[in-house]
Amino acid sequence: MKKFLLFLTISVSMVVYAADKGTWTGFISDDHCGVKSGNEGHAACAKKCVKAGHKPVLVVGDKMYTLNNPDKVAKFIGDKVTIEGNLTGDAIDIEKVTKEKMEKAVSDSK
Repeated sequence: MKKFLLFLTISVSMVVYAADKGTWTGFISDDHCGVKSGNEGHAACAKKCVKAGHKPVLVVGDKMYTLNNPDKVAKFIGDKVTIEGNLTGDAIDIEKVTKEKMEKAVSDSK
């Protein structure tokens, strides 16, 4: 009976800690500036901070996600991207990264 309860506890724990598959769209920034830098105007600073040794992160609104395989976003620092992967806690294991097209502001010139 004790072995069964131990097995059941371990099985439930594994399900609770299983990764959630998903898709997130946001900006690749750095862990130094965090959510305050999750916008298109921060690209140069994010590149500078990552070059200085800070880790790339994904910023989606007010939420910052760490990236378990940051090498996959190295060429997207400062860009708006969509990431497909698995979320465990606040960390994403990246499966695919796609750069998003930036919308240009339209001005009314009358």
